Amino acid sequence: MLYFECMKHFTDRLIEAIQKKKSIVCIGLDPQLDRIPAFLRKKFSGADAIFEFNKGIIDAVYDLVPIVKLQIAFYELLGSKGVEAFEKTLRYAESKGLLTIADAKRNDVGHTAEAYAEAFLGSGVFNADSVTVTPYLGWDSVKPFVEVARKQGKGVFVLVKTSNQSSVDLQDLEMKDGNRVFEIM
Repeated sequence: MLYFECMKHFTDRLIEAIQKKKSIVCIGLDPQLDRIPAFLRKKFSGADAIFEFNKGIIDAVYDLVPIVKLQIAFYELLGSKGVEAFEKTLRYAESKGLLTIADAKRNDVGHTAEAYAEAFLGSGVFNADSVTVTPYLGWDSVKPFVEVARKQGKGVFVLVKTSNQSSVDLQDLEMKDGNRVFEIM
């Protein structure tokens, strides 16, 4: 039997964590530097303040919730130090027994999608438990994530409908068969 067939899949680990903690709550770690408490911004600069803020939140909730979601855009905004804070936050959450979602909504064509999949779910630096992807480039942009997730026992959250006001411009378009775009997704 192959190794990946023996390991628990992300979905099984998530269900177990939900049952253990009796909670379906996912904590979003989407830090905006100007909203970090002043005492942290005085003591730590930039990305370090964000990491310390995240640690405080994780310490407060790790025994109550099964999973945290990190929106990478807020970390990338701060450049390499922000990406380092993203990675450190993933590792810290993991050390506290939390599952992680890299909310990156990544995808692309061919080998680029494969590189993103490896970076977020495979042997790459982030190695999160799961990642968000957007399917609007087609199946071949999602497939590498599914393949790496399958091999690594990881998860993929596929964006199908968003809450932003103008999402209806595309996502609610009706197709010839009567389905809307987001329903097909």
